[in-house]
Amino acid sequence: MARAATARALPVPARPRTRAKPKPKARARRKVEPRRRVAGGVVWIGVVAVLLAGVVALNVAVLRLNVRLDDTQSERNQLRADNAQLNTEIAAKAASGRILGLAGGRLGLQPANPEYLDLRK
Repeated sequence: MARAATARALPVPARPRTRAKPKPKARARRKVEPRRRVAGGVVWIGVVAVLLAGVVALNVAVLRLNVRLDDTQSERNQLRADNAQLNTEIAAKAASGRILGLAGGRLGLQPANPEYLDLRK
């Protein structure tokens, strides 16, 4: 029994110490030169300005074409009206009754007899 009282406790194996991971050093940011940054902004402003000018020029061209198209359409409608009036005048002057009246009155012509048959042909 004496032995049990004098028994020593076995040492607990020590945990391996882990080192605290050092924080990664902050990388030095590459500073962009202010001139380069400004130059890039100026380039983008120029590109956008050129694109906007192109859009405006395109809209002006479309507007001009629309005005020309409107003028052409008006001229077309006027020509159609003139043609209709001329066709009416042609029909009136080509009426058979009018022609018969003029031929009989001015020239003294009479319509041919339907019984007349020319066999000399």
